This record gives sequence, structure tokens and C-alpha cells, in this order.
Amino acid sequence: MPTPVTLRSAELVCEIKPELGGCIAGLWLGDVPVLRSTHAADLHSVRQAASYPLVPFSNRVGHATLQWQGTDHPLVKNWAPDPHAIHGVGWERPWAVLEASESFALLSYEHKADAAWPFDFDTSQAFKLDGHALEMTLSITNQSAAAAPVGLGWHPYFVKRADARLHFDATGRWEMGADKLPTHRSSSTGVDGACAPLDVDHCFDGWSGVLHLHDSLLHTRVVSGLSRLVVYSTPTSETIAIEPVSHVNDAINRMAQTGASADALGVCILRPGQTFSCEMRIEVERA
Repeated sequence: MPTPVTLRSAELVCEIKPELGGCIAGLWLGDVPVLRSTHAADLHSVRQAASYPLVPFSNRVGHATLQWQGTDHPLVKNWAPDPHAIHGVGWERPWAVLEASESFALLSYEHKADAAWPFDFDTSQAFKLDGHALEMTLSITNQSAAAAPVGLGWHPYFVKRADARLHFDATGRWEMGADKLPTHRSSSTGVDGACAPLDVDHCFDGWSGVLHLHDSLLHTRVVSGLSRLVVYSTPTSETIAIEPVSHVNDAINRMAQTGASADALGVCILRPGQTFSCEMRIEVERA
């Protein structure tokens, strides 16, 4: 069994479990968990991880069928009983460790077309601790012989303490139907308020790229060049998922169904050999 990777810088500690979807098992500032955290040796399900990569798409592909260039590609339904394909394939596959040091790690995964995703690609993720910040980079290269649609993102679960407050600015929010697929975009200024009553499972666009999460123990700042953000929490949940992503939920199918452009929905179309990369930074300080 591969050895977990532990990164340290100042008080920040990040434990990574490469064979379990290249996931972060835990992130702590001293003894205070920043994300939903389990020591890597004790983590046995990626669904309980602190964070995992979203590659080659985020959120759902409706009814587990990818509609691309006039062809329907059936995908694996991987979140029973949900009828859709969700969060890509990277979080379900083992990753290799290419490099690891005290404060840096580089992981990779090579995908060959299969029932879960019909295009070849290579992907890598880098983790770097710098003082009280975790910097992450995620990249994907199209290794297919034809153009392929891709999307990237991260799915971190932040601890939602009783007094937590969330603030971020946006310009729109995608509303969802009962099937958890987007129906239409409405205007939104984002979220500014207490986390405890939040009942949200939406993709926001026009995100400013900065988010603040405050509570009595920590002030956490999330920064990314991506302009879309999926936020998920309920009044009974102990975490809040804050997911910088490159595209709208079910974006590739929505292109086929509505004629919307790839740019409008955030879909990246890579020619053979092309690469797409994005970055995210989690900055933490004591309250």
C-alpha cells in the first residue's frame, strides 16, 4: 500500500492519500481542522475525504450520458441512487506520486478511455504549503486523437462551526430542478451571512475569485482564477462544500441541448496535445 504524503509548513499540516483518488485526507492549522479531516492512515473512503480533484468534469453529467458532437456516450452512474455521472473519474482512481518533499507534492493520473469517460487524458495535481497557505494546481492534457471537452475543479469540505459566516461576490446563480440539473440562470450577488441556516446546492458564476469563511477559531480565505463556484450545505450538515470549478453544472450537455457556447458555460475544448490548468489557494489564520 502506498505511503500517505504529509506536508508541513509553519503550523499547517496537509495529509494526502494518493491511492484514494489523489485526495486530501486532512488539513489542520495546529490541532484545528480547516477541512473535514481524517488522518490518511485512517481514511478508507474518498467520500469522507477533506477534498478531492474534479477531473475531467465537475458536478453532474445528466443521466450519465455525455452528448458530444452529435454522439451520445453512456457513462457510469457512480453516486447511487443518483441517476447521473458525478465529479469525473479522478476522484475514483489511484494517483502516482511523482515528487514529494517537506512542503510540496506532485501527483499524476493517466486515463485511458473507458466506460467512465470516453477520452484519453493525462492529469496532474500539485500541492504546496507556503506559510499558512495551501496552494493547489490541477492540469489536464488531451491525449485523444480528437478534440475533447474538459473541466476542472476541487471539492473541499470545510468545517462548518456553529458561528461560521460566509462571504463571496458573484453575478449569477444556476437554479436546479428536482433532478439536480440546472434549469436556468438567475441574478445573484453571492452569499453574505451565517452558514448555519444555509440550504444551498448551486453553481454561482461571475465569482470574484475570493471567498471568506469566518468563525470563532479561524479565518479562511479561498482564492482562485476560476470564475465559477459550487456551494453545497444544508442546515443539518457539519461541513460546507466550497468548490471552485471551471464550468457550469452539466455544461457539456447543456451546450448540445440549448446551443449555448462553450465559453458561456465554461467548457474547455482541448485539441489533441493541448493542456488546461487552474489554481486554488486556501489561506488560513487564527481568528
